[in-house]
Amino acid sequence: MVTSASRSPLIDDPLSDERWQLVQRIVASPPFQKSGRLRDLLQYIAQQTIRGYPQELNEQHIGEAVFGKRHGYSPLEDSSVRVHVRQLRLKLHEYFDGVGRNEPLILEVPKGSYAPTFRAASAKPQELTTAEEHRLAPATRRAVLPWILCAILAALCVNLFINRPKTSPPAVDTRGNNPPWPFAQVFDPRHQTLIVVADGNYGMFRILTGKRGSLDEYLRRDFEKKTALKLDQAGSGFGDYIFGSTLTSFADVANVVSLLKLSGPLQKQVSVRSARDLRIRDLDHGNYVFIGSPASNPWVSLFEDKLNFRETEGVVGKSLKAFVNTKPLPGEQTRYEGLRSTGSDGDDYATIALLPNNTQDGSVLILQGLQQEGTEAAGRFLADTENREQVQRALGIPLSYRMTDVWFEALIRSRTVSGAPSSTELVAIRRIH
Repeated sequence: MVTSASRSPLIDDPLSDERWQLVQRIVASPPFQKSGRLRDLLQYIAQQTIRGYPQELNEQHIGEAVFGKRHGYSPLEDSSVRVHVRQLRLKLHEYFDGVGRNEPLILEVPKGSYAPTFRAASAKPQELTTAEEHRLAPATRRAVLPWILCAILAALCVNLFINRPKTSPPAVDTRGNNPPWPFAQVFDPRHQTLIVVADGNYGMFRILTGKRGSLDEYLRRDFEKKTALKLDQAGSGFGDYIFGSTLTSFADVANVVSLLKLSGPLQKQVSVRSARDLRIRDLDHGNYVFIGSPASNPWVSLFEDKLNFRETEGVVGKSLKAFVNTKPLPGEQTRYEGLRSTGSDGDDYATIALLPNNTQDGSVLILQGLQQEGTEAAGRFLADTENREQVQRALGIPLSYRMTDVWFEALIRSRTVSGAPSSTELVAIRRIH
């Protein structure tokens, strides 16, 4: 039996309630020991729900009651509640995947709500309806052959890249032993640096299901399992393959090679991991490089609230993806649309963002394109000395600057011919404060 926030009875003494006892075990667990704010947030929304007042749990009310915001503050201008609730969802995943794996109750904070729900651990999330299953089955059968070809081509691309003839690499600043700006903020002797490449399987599942997906769903893997089952019903065996394999793109491989070169003598402190193998506990400290957009690397969504240019799309797999300019400056567009699909000719867009990590003791670099060509172009752009100097001038930073406390976001346009970026240019830039 599932007890949701909408059916919570009014209880005079929540301390004796099994749901409240679960909350106390959660806040006393290791995932919550480093954040008193998350502990306060979880206890408050749980207590309000158990007492029978879930309808009062809106963003402004929580901001005033838990975060000490002034009365009547504007949540549109202050996203701290949304950011902390997103972090709370991830910490809850970590708890129930670890020390709380044997709990009889599961606590969740549904996306789009601030009121927690409680369900028995044996109760499974709602399955697809019969109508959805019938709609999905023919679509997945039609999609099997193209994705098999994509997987084969991806493997060939990686093999060709590794064994490619030696050509002139992008211009790399080799003056001195230290990485050039801004890479000195991502590769430094005090931190380990983790490069997280996109999950090609996740992009396939999104298109096959037509669902946008989210980091919450990605951590559960529920939608991937269901799609794999549907594919296997078509008799291809492809579902098992993409569910159990780890695929990334040629663009990610190219960017990793470039980044390792730029790390210089600090390369021994750099490791590479697929988004599929990352866990929220891995992101507490250190430097990180995320390659890909939320559509292929959902971890990037953790930082979207800090960015001005944000990826958007209409119908997954059918509509043009674009970067929305949330606060356009004079002469800028409100929307920058990219290629219709990977492999086509035209202009694609990408963003390069450098910002502090969640614990404020390291740096995060994000390279994300609307298509694979844009992602590759972002890495090429930043590897070029002249382009980096152009970014410095646009930010008003002296070219001799060697400090490591400048945060920025840049939008670039790349001209793509035959599936490869041929030229890049800086379109817009922002300081991140």
